[in-house]
Amino acid sequence: MNRRKGYLLALLLAFGYLSLRLLLPFAQYVLVAILIAYVLAPLQRRLEQRVSAPVAAFSLVVLAVVAFFLPFLFVVVAIAEDAARIAENVDAERFQVADIERVLETEFGLEVDIASTVADSGQQLGTVALEQSTAWVSTITHALIGLGLALFLIYYLLRDGSRLYSWIREMTPLPDDVQDDLYTELNQVMRAVLLGHVLIAIVQGTIAGVGLLATGVPNAALWTVVMIVLALVPLVGAFLVWGPAVVYLLLTNEPLLAVALFVYSATIVAVSDDYLRPIVVDRYADINPAVIIVGVLGGAYAFGIMGLFFGPVALGAFIAVVHVIDENYDRLERTPERRSDPETTEE
Repeated sequence: MNRRKGYLLALLLAFGYLSLRLLLPFAQYVLVAILIAYVLAPLQRRLEQRVSAPVAAFSLVVLAVVAFFLPFLFVVVAIAEDAARIAENVDAERFQVADIERVLETEFGLEVDIASTVADSGQQLGTVALEQSTAWVSTITHALIGLGLALFLIYYLLRDGSRLYSWIREMTPLPDDVQDDLYTELNQVMRAVLLGHVLIAIVQGTIAGVGLLATGVPNAALWTVVMIVLALVPLVGAFLVWGPAVVYLLLTNEPLLAVALFVYSATIVAVSDDYLRPIVVDRYADINPAVIIVGVLGGAYAFGIMGLFFGPVALGAFIAVVHVIDENYDRLERTPERRSDPETTEE
């Protein structure tokens, strides 16, 4: 390696390292932007047939924001209504401070000044809140900047996605047919994980949420969202919510509703996962369930919440690359002979 190539490689490593340092604080938001842009890319291509690329990209960013905030707003309103309903059902006479103090003194021999205790606790909480306010402001600021960055990335990935893809192909030192195989495999892995993992989790969590709503479990909307997230984790799933919900109904003297919720969740919810997941995943890529399990659990540790999706994608992409190498390695190993210069031949 001569000095010129060494200098360029040193610059590449230095600026690559600096770029990585810039991206790491917002890695979660970058991954979110890549995921949403990938999902919206087919719509972008269709809209570009009627409007310009910037208009199509901006419209889809607005659609993504609305699609996120509407369910979030629905959950917040549902939780607020449940909280208001619980507050209305509270009998204030049963919670008189003097009566509680009298019961504690009579039954347990404890003399407690609840008003004073609450006041002291309030002061301590206020002190802690003041001390942590700087950290909270920093966290909120970081989140707002990250969300703004994610929206900008979604817009530019949608608008310039085709040019970015062409640039990657030009920079990749592989024949066109090998690149076609590679990117086809990677696309199938992405679609298989997205539809066979994320979409099924949404369907499964929603079906389980219908059972909670029908049996009158409080905060059904919130627990539905929780079950959707839990359904992304294999071997755990929505059972961590509907199982305790069955126990809750039993403790509140609703045995029939408890049995109905148990039967519904153990059959309909479980069957939806067992039947839909293989059908959808096998349609796009042959991914072993072990890849999903290891990818989700390892991805959660490596990438946080976004690792629930990108973990299986990373493992599936690795398998796809190995498959492409296995099919094309011998051909790539043989480099074509360079043509001899006619003038040199004559000499």
